[in-house]
Amino acid sequence: MLTAGRVAGAGARADTTAPPLPLETQVVATAEGLAALQGPGGLTFEHHAIVAACRTPQSLAELAARLRLHLNVVRVIADDLRTARQLAVYAPQASTAQDVSVLRRVIDGLRAVPDSRGLPRDNRPA
Repeated sequence: MLTAGRVAGAGARADTTAPPLPLETQVVATAEGLAALQGPGGLTFEHHAIVAACRTPQSLAELAARLRLHLNVVRVIADDLRTARQLAVYAPQASTAQDVSVLRRVIDGLRAVPDSRGLPRDNRPA
C-alpha cells in the first residue's frame, strides 16, 4: 500500500531496466525536503518520517531499520523523494562496491555491533 504496488520509484520509470538503489546508498534531506516538513499536508506520513530521519546522512539500510519499514519500500519512497528534490541520493560507484577492503570494513563494523546481551559478536562464549 505504501508504494501503490510499485517496485521502483518515480526516478526509475523512464528506465525500466535500472536496478533498485543499493542498500548502502546514502540519503540526506535537501533544503526543499526540510521546508516540506514545515508545510501543512505537504508529505504523507511515511514521506515525512523519511525526510525527518534524513536530517543527517544515512544509508537506505539504516533508514529502513530505524523506521521499521521494508527496505524495498524505503527504496521506492526515497527515489520518489529524490525526484521531488526532497532527498539527495548518493549511490556508491560500482567499483567501490566491489572493493574487498570496503567489504572487509563493513563486515568488521557489523561484528562490532553488540548482540542483545551487550556483548560484541566476536566475543561470544563458545
